Amino acid sequence: MIPDTGPHSFGHAVVVIGRNEGERLRRCLSSVVPQAALVVYVDSGSTDGSPSLARSLGAEVVDLDMNVAFTAARARNEGFRRVQRLLPDVQFVQFVDGDCEVAASWMGAATEFLLANPNVAAVCGRRRERFPERSVYNRLCDSEWNTPIGETKSCGGDVLMRAAALNQVGGYRDQMIAGEEPELCVRLRGRGWRIWRLDAEMTLHDAAMTRWSQWWRRTTRTGYAFAEGAALHGAPPERHKVRASRSAWFWGVGLPAGIVLLSLIVGPMALLGLLVYPAQVLRLCAKGSGPVGDRMTHALFLVMAKFPEAVGQIKFVLNRRSGAVARIIEYK
Repeated sequence: MIPDTGPHSFGHAVVVIGRNEGERLRRCLSSVVPQAALVVYVDSGSTDGSPSLARSLGAEVVDLDMNVAFTAARARNEGFRRVQRLLPDVQFVQFVDGDCEVAASWMGAATEFLLANPNVAAVCGRRRERFPERSVYNRLCDSEWNTPIGETKSCGGDVLMRAAALNQVGGYRDQMIAGEEPELCVRLRGRGWRIWRLDAEMTLHDAAMTRWSQWWRRTTRTGYAFAEGAALHGAPPERHKVRASRSAWFWGVGLPAGIVLLSLIVGPMALLGLLVYPAQVLRLCAKGSGPVGDRMTHALFLVMAKFPEAVGQIKFVLNRRSGAVARIIEYK
């Protein structure tokens, strides 16, 4: 055990980003202010009094200029820059979304791991959904957060980051509207750094996702991230997001379009080819683990997700060709 690994001992800071998170932001800030030497809250045009709430809880507040296209990546970078001005010797920065509450034991455990492993740039733990029982979409999020333990290729938005590593690669890409964390990790790994997932409780996340339309928009954003990730780092040897991108194009655009076209040529019987979708659901269900009902739900949404993912990729292609500034795809 490494002695004295409390956050104040090693120049900890926390960067919280959010917009109109209300009570979720109060829980988030209350969970980190006692643990850190400095907490910076970056607000993206809230109308619910979030900046005032953050100041009252002891956080330094950065109000983003909303005349510049907002992204979570830009908010994290602005927060990190404020941290470096106020705490120049900072060694570790915990990034967390304003709809998450940080576990009391997390920062100490994560700090201990980074101190013992100087080649690790970023460490994350188990993010859990606060109310998985409220909707199938929340349960899907909780399953999504349950990633394998050990060395990994990427982290999510909640992560304890080594400040020196983040500086070395120039931070997040400001313009990315989604998928900025995996893209950052590609560049970190390219510099020889490693990313790690601990078997430890990290955060409670409140997706507040109860409607199909929210799930659709969130999954559209995921598809956009696949396309942009593949465009940036799709070349060998990384092949970043290439497989996911191609899968969405195939299942969400190519296959259904091909089946419909074939039906116009040879007749409506060709539409029976659409049965490949329920067959794929059954195949994925059979490959899964756990209760049959959970496996079937997970498989069904995996297959359905190909359509909004394809929409997201089409949005990326159109934006890229037109030179339009990408706007964040919000689901709340």
